[in-house]
Formats: sequence, structure tokens, C-alpha cells
Amino acid sequence: MGCEAGSHLGSLPQGYRAVVIGASGGIGRALCDRLRSDEQLGELVEVARGSDGFDLLSEVNIADRAGRISNGPIHLLICATGVLTTHGQSPEKSLRQIDPEIMLSQFRVNAIGPALVAKHFLPQLDRRSRTAAVFLSARVGSITDNKKGGWISYRASKAALNQIVRTASIELTRTHPNAVVTAMHPGTVRTPLSAPYSKGHPTVSPEEAATSILRALDRQTETGKFIAYDGSPIEW
Repeated sequence: MGCEAGSHLGSLPQGYRAVVIGASGGIGRALCDRLRSDEQLGELVEVARGSDGFDLLSEVNIADRAGRISNGPIHLLICATGVLTTHGQSPEKSLRQIDPEIMLSQFRVNAIGPALVAKHFLPQLDRRSRTAAVFLSARVGSITDNKKGGWISYRASKAALNQIVRTASIELTRTHPNAVVTAMHPGTVRTPLSAPYSKGHPTVSPEEAATSILRALDRQTETGKFIAYDGSPIEW
């Protein structure tokens, strides 16, 4: 069921329909490029603020965008949105630096927005065949793995996203038994978002990350899991 030559997602049906939310970001663009080269792909729907005015903070906008592509089922949904810094502020290093407005902004983008994507896009997954949905999370969203502290707003917002993905996967199983919904850590990717904070960490290019993400998703058989780009499990 892994990626065979010429196909990044051999587990999905021939002519599958893919939707990428956040298609203009570093990882989102690379994912779209990889999908376009997949001989099994039938249609790629790219959703992004820059190209079609998509607003992750507006449920009206999200519902409208989902409605405009409801003419056929979705087989692959990728939510490649997220923010590490807001209002020009770096992640907090201590409790003393918590700013409620910055924390709220982190939750709006990293948790509430993806929750609304799940609400309006997941029901459109095909009920008859294998489908997959992935929401890009971060290893620092793991409560168990947190050994250093800091980055409170970002960590908490990604932990919230993980709970949203887990809960949505349980609910979706009742109507879409063949759907696999996953929260995934893409690795430390060389993008403008992570560049100031990647010193001393192994990094990968967006293209390498995209290949790994699709390969791991193709091989994932259990829904509601938190995994890394190489398919290894991450503790919640």
C-alpha cells in the first residue's frame, strides 16, 4: 500500500480528488507540486488566501469554499496551515511573557481554523473508498514529550489541534469507516516560519518534507493518530 513508482499515494483510488488548504505556504506549495506529479491524481483543488481569498479565521468563508467544491467527493484532504509567531512576537520563553492576545491569535490559527476546516471539509470525504486527511501539527504539541518548557501558546495551540483531530476522527468513523484522519509533525522544514528557530536542529527542504508526508500518510492505516513524517508514532 506504499508509494509505488509514479504514484505518491497508491492506497487512494485511481483518479482521486485532493484538496490542499494552505496551498501557498512553503509546505503547502511543495505538497501541491508532489501531488501534480502523481499519475493517479484526478483533480487538485488548491485553497489559499493569496489565490482565492481564503480566510482561515472566518467560518462563513470556510463554509463557502467547501460548498464550492461539493460537486464531488474528496479522497485526500491536507490542512497545511499554521503560525509560529504572531504580531511580530517570538514564542514565549517563560510564563512571564504570556500575552493573552498573542495566545488567542495562536489558537485561532492553529486550532480553531483547522477545527472549522474539519467541520466543513471532512464530511465531503468519499464514503465508499479509502480516504485520508492530514492536519499538520508539531512535535512540540506533545504534552508527554515536553521536556524543556517555553513556547506556551504555540505548544498549547498544537496540543489543542491534536485533540481536535483525535475527536474528529472518532466521529467520522461512524459515517466514513474507510477514512484515516491524522495529525502529523512534518519535521523542521526550511521555511520562513521555522528559519529563526531551526539553529542546531536537522532540517529538510519543503520538497523532502512533502514526499515524506505523503509517504507516511499513504502507509497509515489507523485513524486518529499523531505521527511524525517518517510514520513513527508521537505520544500525545
